[in-house]
Amino acid sequence: MQRYLVRLLFSLLVMSGLTMPALAQADTQSLAIDAYLDEAMPAASAPGLAWAILDNGDLRVGSRGERIAGSGLPVSSDTPFALGSVSKSFTALAIMQLLEAGEVDLDNAVADYLEGFAGQPGGAVTIRQLLSHTSGWSTVQGNSFQTGRADQDNTLAGNVSQLAETSPAREAGTAWQYSNANYLILGAVIEAVSERDFAAYVETEILAPLGMDDSSVGGRAAGDAMAIGHTPWFGARRPVPVQGGASGGMAPAGGIVASAADMALYLAMMTNGEDDLITADHKAMMTRPASAASPFYGFGWFIDADAAYHTGLTPGVETLAILSRSQQRGGVVLVNANSGMGFGVTGDILAGMSAFALGETPESAGPHLGTQSLYVMVLVLPVLFVAGIVLAWMKRAGLRAKSGIAGWFSLVFPVFSTLAMAWVFVDLMPKLFGAPLATFYLYQPDMTILLVASAVTGVGFSVFRLALALSGRR
Repeated sequence: MQRYLVRLLFSLLVMSGLTMPALAQADTQSLAIDAYLDEAMPAASAPGLAWAILDNGDLRVGSRGERIAGSGLPVSSDTPFALGSVSKSFTALAIMQLLEAGEVDLDNAVADYLEGFAGQPGGAVTIRQLLSHTSGWSTVQGNSFQTGRADQDNTLAGNVSQLAETSPAREAGTAWQYSNANYLILGAVIEAVSERDFAAYVETEILAPLGMDDSSVGGRAAGDAMAIGHTPWFGARRPVPVQGGASGGMAPAGGIVASAADMALYLAMMTNGEDDLITADHKAMMTRPASAASPFYGFGWFIDADAAYHTGLTPGVETLAILSRSQQRGGVVLVNANSGMGFGVTGDILAGMSAFALGETPESAGPHLGTQSLYVMVLVLPVLFVAGIVLAWMKRAGLRAKSGIAGWFSLVFPVFSTLAMAWVFVDLMPKLFGAPLATFYLYQPDMTILLVASAVTGVGFSVFRLALALSGRR
C-alpha cells in the first residue's frame, strides 16, 4: 500500500510537471504585478483599482484599495466601474452585428438611417467614417455635450439632433480626429435600425450573451456596488458628486459600466478567433486600420503594432482595455481616479498593466517634470499677481511719474500680455486637451480653478496698475 501511494504521488508529480512552467510563469507575473502596484498606486494616490489578464484561456484577476476613499469598502474584480470611451468598442460591435444582419451597410450615408441628417452638412458621412473617426467632426465638437446644459435636450436624440445641424470641422474622409460625436450618431443609428433604445440593445445582444452580469449601460444595474470616481483636488482626491456611466445622451460614446471580471469575458470573445456574437473576420476587421486616413484606429479600437486597445475617461475614473491581434491574450485595468497634472498620475498604472497584459515588462515612467512645473507655476501665479497689486499700491507715486514712450509701454504692455495669458489659460489650453473649459473642469477641477484664478488676478493686476498711474495725473 505504501509503495502504491509513493507511485501515485510520483505519477501526479510527473503529470503536474507538464503545467508547472506555465504555473510558475503565472505566479512570477502575479508577483511582478503586485510589486509594480505596490509602487505605482501610492504614487498615483488612487483609492482603488481592479484588473484582469487573459492569457490563452487562463484568467487572472486582482483588485486593490477602496470603492470610495476612506470608506473601508473594498474594490473586487466584480466591482463595476464606468468604462468611459472603452464603451466605443461595444457600440462598434453592435454596428457589426447589424451589418451581419443585413440592416446596416458601412458605406451608406448616415442620412440613409437618420432622417434628421437629410440635406444637412454631415448627411453624406458614412457609417465607416463614423466608426473610424474620419467623419470630419472634431474632438471639441464631440466633447461639447458632456456638460449637459439645462437649456438643451441632453438625450441621445437631442444631442444627435444638434449634431445634424452642425457642420463637421473638416471634409469627411480626409483626416482622422477622435470625436465623441461619431459614436453618438452611431448610437442613434443602432436605435433607428433595431427599434430599441441603445441601452436595451447592448444589454440584450452583447452583455447578456457574454454573461456580463455585473455590467450595464449607465450603471443602472450597479446600484451602490459601483466604484466611486475621484478627481484631483490640490494634492488630494475628492469623490465626484454624480456617479455612474455617462448620461443616456452620451452612452454610445462612454456610458457602459462593467467589472474587470466581466471585461475579461468580453476580451476572451474578441480574441477567441471564433464566430459567436460576430464572425471572426469582422472581429479582425474591427482591430486593424480602417483606412489610409485612419492608420492607427480600426472600428472602436486604437491600433499599435500587434495590439488593439482603448482608453476610457469619465469624471473620476480612468480605464484601459487591450488585446493582442495575433494571440489569445489581453487585459483590462480600471482605476477610480483621474490623473493629476504631474502629481498623482494614474496613466503610469494603465501603461504598466497594459504591458503585463501583453506579456511584457513595464518600463519606468520617470518623473513628470513638465506637467509638474506647469501645475506649480499656475499655483503660484495668483499669489504673485495679488502681491503685485499690493506692491503697485505702495509704489503708486512712481507709477504716476512714468512718462515718455518707455514709461507708457511699461504701463500698457502688461495689460495686453495678461489678456493674452488669460486667453491661453481659459480657452486655448483646455482645447489643447480637446474640451471647452467647462468640460475640462469635470476632470481637473483644481487645475481649472487655478487657471481661472491666474487669468483673473493677472488681468486685474495689470489693469489696476494702469488705473493707478492714470488716476494721479492732472
